[in-house]
Amino acid sequence: MSDKLKLIWDFRGPDAKHIAEHHAIHLREYVKAENLENTICDIQELSEMRFIAFMEGPKEKMESVKPILKPQFEMPGEAKK
Repeated sequence: MSDKLKLIWDFRGPDAKHIAEHHAIHLREYVKAENLENTICDIQELSEMRFIAFMEGPKEKMESVKPILKPQFEMPGEAKK
């Protein structure tokens, strides 16, 4: 089982959900264009006015896209059993 890494972009305010959804669209486009396998992109609600968009995939791939996409945060991804 390979390690996963989650790259995170944080959005706050009344438009946070819309902005996170829009950002996730671009992340999915990037994943498709770069043929990044085993990579997911989605959003997550942290509060009514705070959402994150994220990309999660194999650590070695995420490390290579980090300097290009410039996420605000990163954390270990969820292990799949």
